[in-house]
Amino acid sequence: MASNEGFLTDEQREVLKLACQNADKLTSPPISLSSSPKSPSGLRPEHFVRVPGAGKASTGGAGGRHVKRSHSGKYGRAKKDGAGGKGTWGKLLDTEGDIHIDRNDPNYDSGEEPYKLVEATLSDPLDDYKKAVASIVEEYFSTGDVEVAASDLRELGASQYHPYFIKRLISMAMDRHDKEKEMASVLLSSLYADVITPAQIRDGFVILLESTDDLAVDILDAVDVLALFVARAVVDEILPPAFLPRAKKTIPEASKGFQVLLTAEKSYLSAPHHAELVERRWGGSTRTTVEEVKKKIANLLREYVESGYAVEACRSIRELGVTFFHHEVVKRALVLAMEMQTAEPLISKLLKEASEEGLISPSQMTKGFARLAESLDDLALDIPSARPLFHSILSKAISEGWLDASFSNTSGEDGQPRAEDAKLKRYKEEVVTVIHEYFNSDDIPELIRSLVDLGLPEYNPIFLKRLITLAMDRKNREKEMASVLLSALHIEIFSTEDIVDGFVMLLESAEDTALDILDASNELALFLARAVIDDVLAPLNLEEIGGQLPPNCSGTETVKMARSLITARHAGERLLRCWGGGTGWAVEDAKDKIMKLLEEYESSGGVGEACQCIRDLGMPFFNHEVVKKALIMAMEKKNDKMLDLLQECFNEGLITINQMTKGFTRIKEGLDDLALDIPNAEEKYAFYVEYAQKKGWLQASF
Repeated sequence: MASNEGFLTDEQREVLKLACQNADKLTSPPISLSSSPKSPSGLRPEHFVRVPGAGKASTGGAGGRHVKRSHSGKYGRAKKDGAGGKGTWGKLLDTEGDIHIDRNDPNYDSGEEPYKLVEATLSDPLDDYKKAVASIVEEYFSTGDVEVAASDLRELGASQYHPYFIKRLISMAMDRHDKEKEMASVLLSSLYADVITPAQIRDGFVILLESTDDLAVDILDAVDVLALFVARAVVDEILPPAFLPRAKKTIPEASKGFQVLLTAEKSYLSAPHHAELVERRWGGSTRTTVEEVKKKIANLLREYVESGYAVEACRSIRELGVTFFHHEVVKRALVLAMEMQTAEPLISKLLKEASEEGLISPSQMTKGFARLAESLDDLALDIPSARPLFHSILSKAISEGWLDASFSNTSGEDGQPRAEDAKLKRYKEEVVTVIHEYFNSDDIPELIRSLVDLGLPEYNPIFLKRLITLAMDRKNREKEMASVLLSALHIEIFSTEDIVDGFVMLLESAEDTALDILDASNELALFLARAVIDDVLAPLNLEEIGGQLPPNCSGTETVKMARSLITARHAGERLLRCWGGGTGWAVEDAKDKIMKLLEEYESSGGVGEACQCIRDLGMPFFNHEVVKKALIMAMEKKNDKMLDLLQECFNEGLITINQMTKGFTRIKEGLDDLALDIPNAEEKYAFYVEYAQKKGWLQASF
């Protein structure tokens, strides 16, 4: 064997030659990663076949393999699947282990950041539908265009939600004026069977009935208004009469929805001529405009002048169904009498008969004459003898008894307004502007300054009447503001007599007010009761007001209603929140805050801090409550330190002399009750009055 060492046989040489020629093809070297894993040049053969040199023995008689080793003496061969051993880069897609991404690395790529799943909020299709139909309803109330509303509802789609459209339409109309209520009924009739199916109409009303208890929280007369909507739907034949008995089976008897069904059935649908009454309850379903009514009035008057049939003319006036607009009949009749002097006897005869039959009320007759008197200057440009003609008709109307004699005091012999009446007219115009500005700004001190600048305190009752009348025709916010303003005016510039006289004037004209404001009686009762709760009126003042009204009139009933509201359980809290809270609830809240700040002052003695707390209340018209509670606390604690606080408030002008006087007056009125808890209350009160008079806190009249 030794002689053969270093030599290959012919067969072995042939194999070696072929192996060398095909080395690249026959070998499959493992991949070795270069310094750049992505570089193609990094792919190198790890193994190669080499012919042993001469004099070298071949082991095993085969070609020797030289294995590439690391300097450490360990094998650098890559592991299976290319993971590699120590000193290698591992697998190309090695996901094991935590990967740290350095955002400060110059090669940092935000795309290497792990993805985060963000939860998306899915919108409710019903909520989206309700928002969309709310805007449709608002636009319809603004434009009155039925076709556009129907088109928008069709484009919205989602017909399965149409019952909720009915609920939203009616609930939005319930909190608005009669105009919007009438428009809502007209729109439902127009959409019936064309856009909204009968079944959807029925389902919409059922949803409304089920939510009546919630609606009644914000809308005091929700039961009556919704009952009228149900009755109107039956009259308009978009609900079958059988809807009421069927709905009664599904609505709980203890709910307000059941009361709606009973009211609709008994108060509206069972009344004689109920269809006509229901259709005209919100101004008439005839869809006539004011201009059309004026044309009809002009036509019927001309027909009467030509025919002379007063009975037929009265029937035509009655068929107009606009009792609140009869003053227009009076005005146009008088103008026609001036234009055609030969027709004056016929016009006088018609107006007299209409007055005697009760067709035209005294207030509407007076209003018609007043409107003509105001426009005499313009009328005289076309009819030079307008003033003497007007005075002639005026004298005849008063002498024959179909016009109130008090109207003669409003104009002079020449038909022109008297100076006193002109002053009153200017006052009314100015206070309307002042009231509107107050409703926009909520600035009580500015309003009081405006009234003082007018310098007409004798007209204070008229201001009160105008304030409440304007508030009744607005939303709950303005009603609340009117009540708060009465409290401030009573303290600053209005006497109790002014308040009483103003409410008497309001109640005397309650029937006329009800023609324009259907719920006027209930609204006035709430204003009266609220005035008592706010200490603007005493309970005895209600007796005084009722005594000045004719028996069995609507005003007397309103006073009785106010008494029942005051005597009800938790009346104070309920009446302070009768219009949704607002500033009224702040008054209730202020009483607690006043008590707390006085207790803190009594313990700490910080006069400046106490004054700042009173100032922060932001209710200067209610500072008489500070005076009252401070004096009571001084009596109870036998600590006259409260007088120092009142002195500081008076010196700073924080509490005015009127508010001081009001506070002492309220203590005086409640002395009998105080004496039950504080035996020496009268003695202490007398001492405080003497002290206050020396300091100049009280009015001389006190």
